[in-house]
Amino acid sequence: MSSVEQTLSIIKPDAVERNLADKIQKKFIQEKLKILKTKKIQISKEEASEFYKVHQTKPFFERLCSYLSSGPIVVMVLEGNNAIAENRRIMGATDPNNAEEGTLRKLYGISIDKNSVHGSDSVENAKKEISFFFKD
Repeated sequence: MSSVEQTLSIIKPDAVERNLADKIQKKFIQEKLKILKTKKIQISKEEASEFYKVHQTKPFFERLCSYLSSGPIVVMVLEGNNAIAENRRIMGATDPNNAEEGTLRKLYGISIDKNSVHGSDSVENAKKEISFFFKD
């Protein structure tokens, strides 16, 4: 059963730095996800820590926050049928080496840390993440 959902997508610093934002956005559109909102911003390490709070006990937390705040990012609200699962399918596995051919991380990811894109993993997290960046 499909339902229209919204999800947060982030084009991370490594992909913005390599001018891949347009290519990544085109891929979402080709895959039938609408980009409802988008903005290019730079966040502080404190904001990154707040955003990734769910991972604060994990060993990679510090690296993740430093990386997300290391340069401009593009944040987007995507909408479509099963948008959360679809976005995750389009992104591919977290580690680009394990990602399926044609996925964003396989195409553009540099490493497990610099994997070019982020997407919400649940309806609950999508709501939190969207409101984190888009305070209506």
